[in-house]
Amino acid sequence: MPKFKPHRQGVRIDMTPLVDVAFLLLTFFMLTTQFKPTEEVTIQLPSSHSEFKLPESDVMTVNIAQNGDIYLGLDSQLLRRRLFGKENELKASVQVKQDELANYLIQARTANPKLRTVIKGDKEAEYGVAEDVMNILQKVQITRFNLVTDLSRSATQ
Repeated sequence: MPKFKPHRQGVRIDMTPLVDVAFLLLTFFMLTTQFKPTEEVTIQLPSSHSEFKLPESDVMTVNIAQNGDIYLGLDSQLLRRRLFGKENELKASVQVKQDELANYLIQARTANPKLRTVIKGDKEAEYGVAEDVMNILQKVQITRFNLVTDLSRSATQ
């Protein structure tokens, strides 16, 4: 008596859970991504050979525009709301007058003592404005700050 052998069934994998996981990951990344706000002023940085990396958090940026205007930027949205009001909390930086800069710097450092100061000056801006900003920083006892430059490679490298 011959034995009856059943036909072999192919392996079938259900892909529905994989699609669900892919959509969950896509939704997660879309909801948690923070987009960089648009800059209030465009600054062309001077060139340099320094490769020093800037900090990514707890940063207070003093921008000096080509025409000499001063903009103060903070990376914390809550701190921007506290200093500049609710209407400016979504702006990357807010224009401040030179005589008000010291007061804003003191308020920002009081609210967050871990803030690190960064100066971004346009390469076409007058040096006198940058010197005034550095004197104001010294007056409010912020003696450690970084000057942001554009990294330029030499022709020999």
